[in-house]
Amino acid sequence: MAVTAVRVGAQAAPRRRVGGRRAPMVVFLAILFVILVLPALLAPWLAPHDPLEGRLFQKLKPPAWLTGGSWEYPLGTDPLGRDILSRLIFGARVSLSVSLVAIFIGGIAGTVLGLVAGYFGGWTDALIMRAVDIAFSLPTILLGLVLAVVIGPSFRTVIVIVAFLLWARYARQVRGEVLSVKERDFVAQARIAGCSHLRIMFGHILPNVVNTLIVLATLQVGYVILLEGTLSFLGVGIPPPTPAWGLMVATGRALIVSAWWVSFFPGLAILLTVLTLNLMGDWLRDRLDPKLRQV
Repeated sequence: MAVTAVRVGAQAAPRRRVGGRRAPMVVFLAILFVILVLPALLAPWLAPHDPLEGRLFQKLKPPAWLTGGSWEYPLGTDPLGRDILSRLIFGARVSLSVSLVAIFIGGIAGTVLGLVAGYFGGWTDALIMRAVDIAFSLPTILLGLVLAVVIGPSFRTVIVIVAFLLWARYARQVRGEVLSVKERDFVAQARIAGCSHLRIMFGHILPNVVNTLIVLATLQVGYVILLEGTLSFLGVGIPPPTPAWGLMVATGRALIVSAWWVSFFPGLAILLTVLTLNLMGDWLRDRLDPKLRQV
């Protein structure tokens, strides 16, 4: 018995040390996330200038700490004399809006299809999964370009494109979870009690896959921001003069040597946002996945 107690204590100690090492990272991610998201929520009050207002006599002013710069434009101006900091702040609102709406639409569609496929099985499962396989086989960027050209670039177009590209990921993930959950005792008891298929799927099975959906959605926000930035960079995403990060990078690509700040700061914003959200998604997965919590 004494040996067993020593072994249990030896196993518990490393787990506490792991949690201690993770705590500073969690705090850092939370702070960085607030720094990135708060400006998007308070953009009209935080932005020093109108993001659409251009002053040609102030065009391509460097950041304030460089020669010729001014603290009136802390991060400099673009070729039309628009304040880069203000456009970055409003661009965060655009990127997060596209991400949240597209993930909501694509997530709901994929979740419902995944529930149906996993629960009913048979030809229904085969049909939905073949559609998922086709969706995964299509090149994402090329498909987005084609859809954007056909529909026309706009805020709504980007949301439709991204939602269309996301549903398959949710459908496959949810279907896999449902195949496991539907074999549990509480689902069998619900069937015996006479519950309808809809009540079993949405009242008993769906709550048990919510954690997976939360993690997937968190990871998808970074992916969507990157995808929206790519489409805008290629000229088929958010149309000008809307302050979108990808569009800002595209504006400065020809000035990368003479006016590097035009594309550098929006590119850095994309990098930090995607990295932060991915790290947060990994942390949530570790916290919400019972299999990983037991390791």
